[in-house]
Amino acid sequence: MFKKILIPTDGSPVAAKAVKAGLELAKEIGATVVAYYGLDPMPAPYYGDGYTVDARAISDIERSARSAGEKVLAKIAQSAKAAGVSFTGLIDKPATPYDGIIAAAKKSKCDVIFMSSHGRRGLAGLVLGSVTNKVLSHSKIPVLVYR
Repeated sequence: MFKKILIPTDGSPVAAKAVKAGLELAKEIGATVVAYYGLDPMPAPYYGDGYTVDARAISDIERSARSAGEKVLAKIAQSAKAAGVSFTGLIDKPATPYDGIIAAAKKSKCDVIFMSSHGRRGLAGLVLGSVTNKVLSHSKIPVLVYR
């Protein structure tokens, strides 16, 4: 059925539950897992005339975000190893979260995306989170939503 599963995560507790369920599914069907962590794009801040931001500050923020993503993926790698599931981690800085998820699935040749119904933003999207809804709307790859 599915041989390669993309599991996107933002490190939230809801996403962690989906990761656990995705790893269980992968183990059950003998699939490999690609875990994806997309770095949030830096918002373009509004500054007054003549105000500049030290490039080191932006670099520090991006380095910190990447480090957080690496920690999340390392934790998933441990769980995958314990479950006997082949695992690859992928960190990217997409234009938008849903574009990053879909691009990661295509790039990694995944045949299904397994994701949580909500992430860090909680119930803000009402029935489905906005990222999940956009992945469902734009992906040509099947999407399984864990709730």
